[in-house]
Amino acid sequence: MDKIVKTQEYNNWIKKLKSKIHVARTKVALSINSQLLELYWEIGKDICERQIENNWGGKLIEQVAHELKSEFPELKGFSRRNIYAMRQWYKFYSKKYPFVPQSVAQIPWGHNRLIISKIKEVEEAEFYCAQTIGNNWDRDTLELQISNNLYHKKGEGISNFPQTLPKTQAELATQTLKDPYNFDFLGLHDDALERAIEDELVKNITKFLLELGKGFAFVGRQYKIEISESDYFIDLLFYHIELKCYVVIELKAGKFKPEYAGKLNFYLSAVDSQFKKSEDNESIGILLCKKKDKIEAEYALRDINKPMGISEYKLTDAIPEEIKTKLPSIEELENKLAENE
Repeated sequence: MDKIVKTQEYNNWIKKLKSKIHVARTKVALSINSQLLELYWEIGKDICERQIENNWGGKLIEQVAHELKSEFPELKGFSRRNIYAMRQWYKFYSKKYPFVPQSVAQIPWGHNRLIISKIKEVEEAEFYCAQTIGNNWDRDTLELQISNNLYHKKGEGISNFPQTLPKTQAELATQTLKDPYNFDFLGLHDDALERAIEDELVKNITKFLLELGKGFAFVGRQYKIEISESDYFIDLLFYHIELKCYVVIELKAGKFKPEYAGKLNFYLSAVDSQFKKSEDNESIGILLCKKKDKIEAEYALRDINKPMGISEYKLTDAIPEEIKTKLPSIEELENKLAENE
């Protein structure tokens, strides 16, 4: 057999072929996951209906688990605890849907179990399902975002985006802004100085990008800009892929002051003049302060024509570590609930 010379044409073709296989494998995995969740939905539904119609009590789940494990010993997922979770999962979403919601069916069962153990409202649960899909979160990341209360922080910062950006971009920018940002992964105390915070954010850039949210690409820190005969340094410069614009982040270790907005406005003008290309949208600024007064912040942004937002950040976790370690785990809570069923 003649050996094929690996030309550029061959390399391009084989790369596309491999890509097709990866896509196909992903589709198969998603299809299998969707079918599995549809089965779990039907099991949860049947158990709920039988318990109501026939007045079968909590022992039903234990009996069903025994029957299914005996019939399908090679299959995992039919433990008493997992079947109980199917019932709870069905009850949770059936308040709103007659079948498995699309976003719910696209994430793994372990993610689904985590969400219903932490979240009380269907709308919030769907938000985390969509975020998991969009950001390709593993279970640990999903749990971190839930514990950081992402759902309630999204879009909570003060901004002038509706007044300074086109409607579609303003909506996306508003959703991108959180309040507060959680920097407890830095291990710093509340009295940490700006430079120390900035140093640790850059050292922990992966976690920092995760906290900022989807779409941020890191450009640099203390990014130098030259204006006239003076040099200025932007604390942190990013590019947002979805917004298609540069994002200037200024970090302040104290309370927000109105003059901070003026300086950020100055930086945004410089970035738009020096870095922005024809295909880029107008740059956006974010002021991160330890504290802010809402009225002061709103006044400061009122007549500024550059898009910017103001949010707080926190350095220490809300729950002291010595207390957190004494709290029950998800598994312990699930076992306790199952015992009372």
